Amino acid sequence: MIHTRRLARDFTIKKQTVHAVRGIDLDIEAGSLVAFLGPNGAGKSTTLRMLTTLLPPTSGSAVVAGHDVATDPAAVRARIGYVGQGSSAGENFRAGDELVTQGLAYGLRRADARRRAQEVMDLLDLVPFASRKPGTLSGGQRRRLDIALGLIHRPGLLFLDEPTTGLDPTGRAEVWQHILRLRADFGTTLFFTTHYLAEADTMAERVIIIDGGRIIADGTAAKLKGELAGDRITITVDDAVAARTVADRMGAEVISAEPVADDHLVQVRVAHADRALPDYLRALDAAGAKVTSAETARPTLDDVFLTLTGRALDDPA
Repeated sequence: MIHTRRLARDFTIKKQTVHAVRGIDLDIEAGSLVAFLGPNGAGKSTTLRMLTTLLPPTSGSAVVAGHDVATDPAAVRARIGYVGQGSSAGENFRAGDELVTQGLAYGLRRADARRRAQEVMDLLDLVPFASRKPGTLSGGQRRRLDIALGLIHRPGLLFLDEPTTGLDPTGRAEVWQHILRLRADFGTTLFFTTHYLAEADTMAERVIIIDGGRIIADGTAAKLKGELAGDRITITVDDAVAARTVADRMGAEVISAEPVADDHLVQVRVAHADRALPDYLRALDAAGAKVTSAETARPTLDDVFLTLTGRALDDPA
């Protein structure tokens, strides 16, 4: 696999369909860090299983690491790593031995498997735990072992299905520290699913949202939030009619206007809240409306999903 940032593609999907996935087109550039989001049942894990040759597509095609998943699955598996949602390590062997065995399964000679096991343990700070069984490790340590198992054969492309689910904030931060090191040190292409929207927002260069088996949004987190959700202004005002009228004149969208005691809580969506709020307050004052509170908020990826589908990302698909 050639890592050419402008031209190389680590995988390409064309109208791929199976079960919950209805047909998606997707190109992923080598060396990129991509988050794949969607509610439960949207097709995230199904897509990953197809790309990793664990589930054959019923139509379309997918080329991963330069090889077709349907016609040359062995070549795909030799060039990718896959960390599923469940633990990859067994319970009865030491962590270091698990890594050596994984290397042998990928065709490494025993000496090479031992050397490579030491390398990935160094990379993921697992050396102190090499003689321990996986069941005695903390959640974060065990998840790092799962990642190490996916890296034993030096893949240029690593799929991570919910890599930090079930971990506490400290454990999630530790796992992400090591994931990002892979990218920085080796240029590994990383494609991950997550339920933690903050991870996708802060870690990924590109966010792809799938719903109902189809991709409904694709871009940077900042672009998706700016174009599809927008900033939000929330004010408490004595005259909701004036608040709506002024917002319409500004070209802003009124999201809601709910009674609160003697006043109204009005939410308005704008492109740049920090710039729009002073103008909005001056216009309300000129209209004779009394504002008792005002605040702004940046959108989240959940706001993007809500705008696209009418429901929150954590709602059922």
